[in-house]
Amino acid sequence: MSSFGVVHADTANDDPYIWLEDVQGDKALNWVKQQNDASLAQLKAHASYQQVFDNTLAILNDKERIPYASERAGYYYNFWRDETHVRGVYRRTTFEEYQKVSPKWETVLDLDALAKQENENWVYKGMDCHYPAYQRCLLSLSRGGADATVVREFDITTRTFVKDGFSLTEAKNAISWFDENSVFVGTDFGPGSMTDSGYPGVVKLWQRGTALSEAKTLYTADKQSVSAAGYTAYDGDKAYHLIYDGTSFYTSDMYLMHEGKQVKLPIPNDADVKGLNNGKIFIALKSPWKGFSQAEVIYTDVNDLIANKARFKSFIKPTEQVSIKGINFTKSAILVTVMEDVKNKVYRYSEQADGQWQIKQIGFPETGTVSVFNTDTDKDDFFVNYTDFLTPSSLYLVSGDDLKITKLKGAKSQFDSSQYVAEQRFATSKDGTKVPYFIVHAKNMKHNGKNPTLLYGYGGFEVSMQPYYSASIGKNWLEQGGVYVLSNIRGGGEYGPRWHQAALKENRHKAYEDFEAIAEDLIAHKVTSPKHLGIQGGSNGGLLVGAAFTRRPDLYNAVICQVPLLDMKRFNQLLAGASWMGEYGNPDIAEQWDYIKTYSPYHNLDKQTDYPKVFFTTSTRDDRVHPAHARKMVAKMKAMGHDVLYFENMEGGHAGAANNEQRAMVSSLSFAYLMDRLQ
Repeated sequence: MSSFGVVHADTANDDPYIWLEDVQGDKALNWVKQQNDASLAQLKAHASYQQVFDNTLAILNDKERIPYASERAGYYYNFWRDETHVRGVYRRTTFEEYQKVSPKWETVLDLDALAKQENENWVYKGMDCHYPAYQRCLLSLSRGGADATVVREFDITTRTFVKDGFSLTEAKNAISWFDENSVFVGTDFGPGSMTDSGYPGVVKLWQRGTALSEAKTLYTADKQSVSAAGYTAYDGDKAYHLIYDGTSFYTSDMYLMHEGKQVKLPIPNDADVKGLNNGKIFIALKSPWKGFSQAEVIYTDVNDLIANKARFKSFIKPTEQVSIKGINFTKSAILVTVMEDVKNKVYRYSEQADGQWQIKQIGFPETGTVSVFNTDTDKDDFFVNYTDFLTPSSLYLVSGDDLKITKLKGAKSQFDSSQYVAEQRFATSKDGTKVPYFIVHAKNMKHNGKNPTLLYGYGGFEVSMQPYYSASIGKNWLEQGGVYVLSNIRGGGEYGPRWHQAALKENRHKAYEDFEAIAEDLIAHKVTSPKHLGIQGGSNGGLLVGAAFTRRPDLYNAVICQVPLLDMKRFNQLLAGASWMGEYGNPDIAEQWDYIKTYSPYHNLDKQTDYPKVFFTTSTRDDRVHPAHARKMVAKMKAMGHDVLYFENMEGGHAGAANNEQRAMVSSLSFAYLMDRLQ
């Protein structure tokens, strides 16, 4: 067994900007206000800023955008924000009304009224209603958009909070229904109850009418686990109670509560349980197992699994070019969404009497992103959303009988898409891997190396970047002569687990090499040149662009680095950072820090290097990625004499903004910055 050397140096003592980690400290907040004032003065002075802001706010508040709804007990529920409902309104209607151009909605909960009444900065975080009546709901509210929530029980029928109902004070809570009168609950129960990542590690069963302190402990995870939670899965009228222990970001142990015992599911710890359907449990593999291949979806009888007599069968086996994006269950069929070279297809699988599967493709264009949602195990009809770079989202109802497609709603076009073309290209990375990317540009674009070009990337956590319609990019960038590029670099999920795993830990540099290969491909084809090329990414994508400009400052002239990770020496000690060691490695282990330090942006800054003028954005209320990553990077760069811009939203959480005005402002600052740097 190999032994690892542990880095013992107190990095806090070596870091002159450690004081910026004090999120709400007076000294830190005064520094933030100074940076904000200076940057806002510059960016809002740009000739295009006000027009971009007006465009963006109008798009966000557009009454004609699609009111996506989920069906529960005969009603269609939707959460809606606009200029009169800044915080939002939770509302419902009937299916008959929902099909109309302007449905009549009935208000269930007005967040603006609630926030005013309670003098709280509430941001809506979701409503979990108990199946099948869907009358009692667990409402999650966040102060200013943080991940931490307050939970209260709400009665949909009376539209009131339940007297003496389930409620939790502010914490990173995990709560879900066990049955009508009890819930699984994980919260901060006191010392030792939260994991090192800051999430609940103890799962309890809490009965209605009793104090939280009386809740019965069902499961306790190790401190090193990311989180633990309980949930209930339904297969028809049968309820299965499960406990999940996220032992790392990519591994978990699953337990099924059966006859008073917790039966550990005998499946690989990196596999995902996709759901239950007609007595079968479906598992997606991330690694080869028992003769099945990586990324294959397999199934077995759930009772056989409980009895440890499982005989798994293959359900669907992906190929090199095809990955499985989603599996949804209807009453008598299974819907499988696949991605082939980053473009979607949807198939319906129906089991026949002989145990074979009848497979039919649903007839949507194969050039964009198809999303199946709002499926119900009580019915066979389902909803599908379709979009691509030049086609606004459209909502369709698909009949479970004959797969007939009916368009219900379509968002209006916000720019003249007939003037533009979207195409897929492939760049060759340093190790020879072909890396796809999408490029959207004017049909009459000149290949003269002078087109202002924005390259967007993420490249992590098996998240796929797919074609989507953005009215603000169309209006504020394409119409101004810009080119938009979406990268599909390794670390993402575009080709399934193998694409993600190719850029983990010591191979992280491959994601960055892929990104650089796309930038160089754009330059080689004279789409743009370094002077006119900008890059953008958020969260893990913020780390991507941070690494990009410190590795190759010569390639870019604009960098938008949003809610980023940048200090990779301390990322695991800040907020939820410990949960991401499965992605990046552990910087406290010397051998792992050896490869992390080669790209950690905060540690690769150089006083003599000529960097582009970077625009960093973050949020004070972000309790997932610590704002100190961006704060310290800016302080260090300024001390070295580098010119940078910084904006920290004092509200808004990890998503960056808490209402549409804030969203419009943050977005408009970015477009003003790009126009200033790249045109």
